[in-house]
Amino acid sequence: MRFWIWTFVALCLGATAVQAADEPDLIFKKSTVWKFLSPDHKLATYAVDDPLIDGVACHFTVPEKGGFSGWIGVAEEVSDISLACRQVGPISFKGDFEQGEEMFRQRRSLFFKRMRIVRGCDEKRNVLVYVVYSDKLIEGSPKNSTSTVPIMPWGDQMPPNCSDHLS
Repeated sequence: MRFWIWTFVALCLGATAVQAADEPDLIFKKSTVWKFLSPDHKLATYAVDDPLIDGVACHFTVPEKGGFSGWIGVAEEVSDISLACRQVGPISFKGDFEQGEEMFRQRRSLFFKRMRIVRGCDEKRNVLVYVVYSDKLIEGSPKNSTSTVPIMPWGDQMPPNCSDHLS
């Protein structure tokens, strides 16, 4: 019996270590529910740069469960995620992308739930469109948030067209 307990603990710690390697930049956390003798429930705000498009950054806020299950990393997080993306410098594309292509992903539970940020291009308006949502192995969540980034000139640089980089 001890073997199975230690195996489970090792899997939990291993999953947490892998998840931590892909973490975005933490901006701040704010407690929302106080818990006695265990971590509080919090809202956490993170920043992530688009890995394919220089000059675009997204900030998202996610609820993080406290309590003992949140502390050991086995709590299933809720799907309430907000998103804001902005142009933070001159925009340049490192390659081509497809409509709805994944830009960032993060685990929201030990095994079954992930948060995803995907990107697209509104060709008519030359605007990058980002959508955040969570999915689950059995059933996804209709909760989502959308943010847009109009591609604007930066200094004396003329903006590229996102439609030129769709594959």
